[in-house]
Parts: sequence; structure tokens; C-alpha cells
Amino acid sequence: MANVDRPSGLSPVRYLNGSPYNGAGTLYHVDSTDGTVIAVGDPVKSSGSAHSNGIAGVTLGTAGSPLRGIVMAIGAVSGESVYLDPAAPGVRVIPATKTQDYYVLVVDDPNVIFEAQEVSGGTALTAAAVGLNADLVAGTNNGYVSGWEVNNVGEAVTATLNVRLLGLAQWPGNAFGEHAKWLVLINDHELRVGSLGL
Repeated sequence: MANVDRPSGLSPVRYLNGSPYNGAGTLYHVDSTDGTVIAVGDPVKSSGSAHSNGIAGVTLGTAGSPLRGIVMAIGAVSGESVYLDPAAPGVRVIPATKTQDYYVLVVDDPNVIFEAQEVSGGTALTAAAVGLNADLVAGTNNGYVSGWEVNNVGEAVTATLNVRLLGLAQWPGNAFGEHAKWLVLINDHELRVGSLGL
């Protein structure tokens, strides 16, 4: 049976020590002048700036560049409802053209393992890719979650690639091949130096 094509960016699963992911993250700022679209599950990197309230800024990540983490929630600050915009409570994606600042909850712990789908096309990754590093590929969100996926071209030991391929997600129906779901660790992380693949 073929793997289901259902990209959703990167979803936190557990920590390297085996503990389940506990929902923790760090608050970051996305400035109204930022021209990128950001969805839940998208990778982000530091923008090099901060809001006047001292919250560090992020922008959409890119393949081959260090990442700060993965977006888990989106909203605008209003009282204590940080992850809800009262003017648009159904919004799950930050638009490219912004009329306000946004805030995002980012899983920025470099020890979190994520699940991500392998990209369509190309030559599917095999067991030989486990332990290697790979870049991520940008994809269009579906209005709710990210469309980013793991690239199956250019996997290597190179330390500057985005993620380390730890193995297939172990659940029924997931197998090597197109759209396989992989367990990955951000390798080229802003809070930890990337390492060579195995």
C-alpha cells in the first residue's frame, strides 16, 4: 500500500532522551514588515531583530540555512490571548502582507525529534539514508498547516543540511518510498552547531 500524501511540515514527537514532547516552546515576534507566509509546522530562523518589548524576531526558514525551530502556534497579542487574534480567530496562517505584528510559539529546543513527510518525486530515500543529513523543501500550506517536506535529493553527511534523518516513523502503513514519514532532528540549529551525518 502506498504512503498517503499528507504534508504537514514538522510535528514534534519526543525528546532525544525518550520523553514525549510536552508542548513547550518559546515566544517569538514576526514583524508586520516581514514579507513571508508562515504556517504551523513551518521552520523559522532568526530575523536579526527584536520587538520593542524585547521579544526576539523570526522569519521563515530556508533550505541550507540554520534554523531556530518549528512554529507550533500563531496569534496576535491581545491581553493574555497571545495565540488568538480576536479580530480573526480562525486564522492559522500569517499572510505575506501583514497589517499587524504577529507572535509565534516556536519549538526551539535542539533536542526535539520531529516527524516530517518525504517530498513527492525524485528518488525515494531508503534505509541507507538513515543517519544522513538532508535539507527541507518549502511547500504551500493548506490554509491550516505547513506544506514543508524532507528533500530526497542531496542527502549527505554535510553538517550544514537542515535535518538529521533518524529513521522512519514507526506506525502501520508507513514504509520507505514516496511520502514516507520520517523522524528527524534539526541538525543545523541556531542553538547548536550542526554535525556530520553518519
